[in-house]
Amino acid sequence: MTNKEKLIEFYKSHYGEINGALTGFIFAVCILIIGFFQTVFIAICVAIGYYIGKKISKDKDYLKNLLDRILPPGTYR
Repeated sequence: MTNKEKLIEFYKSHYGEINGALTGFIFAVCILIIGFFQTVFIAICVAIGYYIGKKISKDKDYLKNLLDRILPPGTYR
């Protein structure tokens, strides 16, 4: 077993801890560099983007239906 395979196996068995630590580290660096409120704003934008992307991947017409609810029908076509 090579070092690369060992590293992949370690990641597979501890992916939650590794991803959580990386997320926390990135969040802390962002707070130190750009400040708390800007970091929270970025996190909110990422969460909204993730939510919309997940909905679009499940339902291809989600964005079209969402725009129909927000705008008058046919406005964006």
